[in-house]
Amino acid sequence: MAFIRKKRALQQQLYSKERFSLLLLNLEEYYFEQHTANHIQHKGSQNERKIRGSLKICSKSVIFEPDAISQPIIKIPLKDCIKIGKHGENEDSRPFAKAKSGEISLIFSQVYFIKEHNIVAPYKIKRGKMEYVFEMDVSGKVEDVVETLLQLHRASCLDKLGDQTAMITAILQSRLARTSFDKNRFQSVSEKLHMECKAEMVTPLVTNPGHVCITDTNLYFQPLNGYPKPVVQITLQDVRRIYKRRHGLMPVGLEVFCTEDDLCSDIYLKFYEPQDRDDLYFYIATYLEHHVAEHSAESYMLQWQRGHLSNRQYLLHLNNLADRSCNDLSQYPVFPWIINDYCSIELDLSNPETFRDLSKPVGALNKERLERLKTRYQEMPEPKFMYGSHYSSPGYVLFYLVRIAPEYMLCLQNGRFDNADRMFNSIAETWRNCLDGATDFKELIPEFYGDDVSFLVNSLKLDLGKRQGGQMVDDVELPPWAQSPEDFLKKSRDALESNYVSEHLHEWIDLIFGYKQKGSDAVGAHNVFHPLTYEGGVDLNSIKDPDEKVAMLTQILEFGQTPKQLFVTPHPRRITPKFKSLSQTSSYNASAADSPDSTLKMFSKQCKTLQRSISFSNMALSSCLVLPGDATVVSSSWDNNIYFYSIAFGRRQDTLMGHDDAVSKICWHDNRLYSASWDSTVKVWSGVPANMTGTKRHQFDMLADLEHDVSVDTISLNAASTLLASGTKEGTVNIWDLTTATTLHQIPCHSGTVCDTAFSPDSRHVLSTGEDGCLNVIDVQTGMLISSITSDEPQRCFIWDGNSVLSGSQSGELLVWDLLGGKMRARIQGHTGAVTCIWMNEQCNSIITGGEDRQIMFWKLRY
Repeated sequence: MAFIRKKRALQQQLYSKERFSLLLLNLEEYYFEQHTANHIQHKGSQNERKIRGSLKICSKSVIFEPDAISQPIIKIPLKDCIKIGKHGENEDSRPFAKAKSGEISLIFSQVYFIKEHNIVAPYKIKRGKMEYVFEMDVSGKVEDVVETLLQLHRASCLDKLGDQTAMITAILQSRLARTSFDKNRFQSVSEKLHMECKAEMVTPLVTNPGHVCITDTNLYFQPLNGYPKPVVQITLQDVRRIYKRRHGLMPVGLEVFCTEDDLCSDIYLKFYEPQDRDDLYFYIATYLEHHVAEHSAESYMLQWQRGHLSNRQYLLHLNNLADRSCNDLSQYPVFPWIINDYCSIELDLSNPETFRDLSKPVGALNKERLERLKTRYQEMPEPKFMYGSHYSSPGYVLFYLVRIAPEYMLCLQNGRFDNADRMFNSIAETWRNCLDGATDFKELIPEFYGDDVSFLVNSLKLDLGKRQGGQMVDDVELPPWAQSPEDFLKKSRDALESNYVSEHLHEWIDLIFGYKQKGSDAVGAHNVFHPLTYEGGVDLNSIKDPDEKVAMLTQILEFGQTPKQLFVTPHPRRITPKFKSLSQTSSYNASAADSPDSTLKMFSKQCKTLQRSISFSNMALSSCLVLPGDATVVSSSWDNNIYFYSIAFGRRQDTLMGHDDAVSKICWHDNRLYSASWDSTVKVWSGVPANMTGTKRHQFDMLADLEHDVSVDTISLNAASTLLASGTKEGTVNIWDLTTATTLHQIPCHSGTVCDTAFSPDSRHVLSTGEDGCLNVIDVQTGMLISSITSDEPQRCFIWDGNSVLSGSQSGELLVWDLLGGKMRARIQGHTGAVTCIWMNEQCNSIITGGEDRQIMFWKLRY
């Protein structure tokens, strides 16, 4: 299960020391403070008994957690309290008077007993007038505790829910204002504070108020109540992804990931002010060395179309971009029902009848039900909606996950499990109800296409009730074609990645994330839900009536929310006939189809295996080089950035954001970096050490800015790094004196883009190739074109020793040229696509080529 970080083993014991959790609170309730105390049973009688434990003060209840796990946790709703005060005080005295001893008396009409013997089960309720006495260890705190309880009791007894919420919010904000982040919690005394503000940490169904603090090295959250620990700390250099989130349809959320692929984040924060969220996001995004720019939906779409992302990976990315989060059950990631056949002995994935129609929402799959819904829709006053429930909501998520997350279900349903016959009992039965039920239109969750079977198995041995037929609710009943829970998930994954789904998944994306989500296209597709489920459907800040505002927020959080719209035009279909299986790999194949075009890969020549892989951005990488010492790789990208990657530490070390357009080529010499860009510049940088093993950001000082009239596509240095040759989009070769940063020559020698340039070993000549198929030799001293050879196709790259040239052609062949004789000497079959790069070692006996066919080839020169 995605939001439970540590997977529970089968037959896990239900006993642990820690029993209290925020899930014992009501929805939208806050936990303020706790005090060590005794629960005195049968006060003043011969049977008087003290139960040691912890008294917890919450915004809507008092909770007592006994130390002994055999004793139940006690929860007393404040709205059910009749009297709060000092035990034994005169009945004629003022009600709710302040206590002056170490004992607090609560007289109430209802109490809940929870987790007796630490067994997760529905809450037991006792009704009738009762008095409980709690003896606090620190008697001096009694007066403050009673005063707080009286204040919260007054809030809980207000007639209007909006007034209750407003008063509790005022109490919370007052507490937050009187406290601040404890700077003693900093990891280092040298840390520099950047900003501090109030916020809430969001976990499924609960929010925890406190203080957020960010320094130059860490992000902190300190809960107001010190639970579940005094401070949550995240090292900034560990952060890999950050996302702005909407919470309750409002732009106040921020989610932080310290992993690249994990579905669950490390912290989700909800701010009271959108500006605080935006300021924190901006600081992290601009500071972080390891921050990966957010990919766009379009970039993921292109990767998916070309087969670089699986269907499952693509759906996870779209959910993430559409604000779906495992920490927010009202916006949990949504996945489609794929399979239509839950009756056959064998699952035939080659038969289209096996699959659900992905062009229709669940509510439109049954024609008879759809006709009834259409009739109701036509008779409905504005604003009209076709479905009275959503396809994704907290209730539906926990319907699927109750076996692994029972306490979440109890929290959502006020201490009760659902009726046994309405539980998630059978895959086939659930599918039938989604087709036939009057109010059931739910889709699936990612767990159905994962590898964790725990949500299908009652490994906790929960008592989930008895069905009308007499059978106990236990494991989920699987379809006949599934031999086991593991087999069911495997076949579900196979179905999701099948040819049929690959050809039709774009139709479902149009409904959930795309142009059929809203407006007339949604009406035409019978895909219209309640207005409150859509982004922009209501402006909560504009609602003045507090009751109406609370009611709407509650409906938004509990009813379900439609994902943020990602596409406004029809989603293209996948390119399926040419799509290669994701399992096909080669020891010399750099494609590894599950990675995007922006991936840097490191292979072992000896083992012929992939050693490292990292994706820097959402756009292609243009060139890369290894710095002296073989510890750092530098790579340029079309996203305008240059990335430094530590081989030793296996992580990005730095990012240089120095250009306004794509970086086309980089060179390195003597601790200086040279970068060419489509922004019409070549820049020279210093200050980057050759061996980047530290963790601090490095300062990049620009020494020179060599301006061109058009975009620069390639550069090269002479052996001494005193001269630089640049080739432009319009076919000009420029020769620069780097000691003075001035142009020596501008030679318009190609009729198209210059593909590659290089100096001869003695620096007397420059060779250039272009899209026009020409190989031109230029005299450095005079800037004159001294020879030219024309080939029948563009030569994309080359190496030369001053006499002979080995070039890589557009067709994939390697050509050997005699420049002095002005002719081609040999033609070698190389790649199936254009040769894009070529490298030769210093001994001039080994060559490596790379091509558009995504192959890396090793060559041995023979003389």
